[in-house]
Amino acid sequence: MSDVIVVGGGVIGLSIAWELASHGAIVKVLDQSTVGREASWAGAGMLPPGNLAGERTGEGRLRALSCVLWPEWSEGLLAATGIDNGYRNCGAIEVSFDRNLDDEASAWEATGNKVEILSAARRRHLEPAISSNVKHSYRLPEFCQVRNPRHLRSLEVACLDMGVELLEGEPVCGWKATGQRVTHARTVSTDYAAAKFVIASGAWSRQLANAVGTEISIEPLRGQIVLLRCSPLPFRHVIQDGARYLVPREDGRILIGSTEERAGFVKQNTVEGVQSLLQFAKSVVPTLADAEIERTWSGLRPYSGREEPFIGRLPNQENLFVAAGHFRSGLQMSPGTAVLVRQMLHRQESSIPMAPYDLLHDSSDGDETEAHELLSAPNQVVQSQN
Repeated sequence: MSDVIVVGGGVIGLSIAWELASHGAIVKVLDQSTVGREASWAGAGMLPPGNLAGERTGEGRLRALSCVLWPEWSEGLLAATGIDNGYRNCGAIEVSFDRNLDDEASAWEATGNKVEILSAARRRHLEPAISSNVKHSYRLPEFCQVRNPRHLRSLEVACLDMGVELLEGEPVCGWKATGQRVTHARTVSTDYAAAKFVIASGAWSRQLANAVGTEISIEPLRGQIVLLRCSPLPFRHVIQDGARYLVPREDGRILIGSTEERAGFVKQNTVEGVQSLLQFAKSVVPTLADAEIERTWSGLRPYSGREEPFIGRLPNQENLFVAAGHFRSGLQMSPGTAVLVRQMLHRQESSIPMAPYDLLHDSSDGDETEAHELLSAPNQVVQSQN
């Protein structure tokens, strides 16, 4: 019997499995399709900075904890697997054609993160390809990136090397329980026993929690991405305008993202979505009009309506836990989430306060009401601001 069964083989599930196995646990991962091929693979791999000493929100602390862990994890995975996950410090420039960015920049500075307000001349010096129509900008010099597919592959190999059993094509459809303890994860083919269970199924986590009578507000939001090929690269920083971004890779590729659409569990690219991304890219870096479109894809992000993910034990279940609802930040927050889950399962003191991630925690952030209003219409393409 396994010590822990992790349901979901995305970046959160694989990170939890590797962290637990590295501390001696016997771990099995059950995935409904192929490990590492859902939202985790589809993202752009952006890693914003964080400062544990200055962050005061649950989102900020988990981001900062993960920021501290990313170099260590990347080095460890490289040593264990020989796979370079592409972790790099590239810096980022936030731009705006009309929004004043002073408050955003001040918020970064107030939490102890390095930020540089850019004059037009300084911006042209750093990235001359950025459109002269951009009116405001600031730079985050400690912003990093990672290559999602490479990182997921390194996690998969590392898990296998640590003895983690990865079972693909095994969707969990329910649970067997005795009293307040789950004894088995049920699939169509068989039942899997373990001492503890972790739901890390992203947008599909809600159904698994509902199966034991717990409602968690997670729904899928589709995000479309366009991949360009452009040589030489016209810029080196990640460029962001709110929720939209351009991410340059060292091999001459550029990721354009991302839409936010309420489309259920439908993963497909649309004319409207792709066109909106291409128009955004050209408006920020006009020379991208001549770049080659290499491919497009989409992923389903787990949206919870709050800034913090759900990390904790399900009510009335002694040994069933959840780590889901990271929305756009699953890859970014995966190391910190894995460490918190390991500490929780081993009943160790947590690295940061856990209250903000509790299933019953109700964030008082006023932006959430606005987010719900923006996402009220089905199939709407939302260009929301961070």
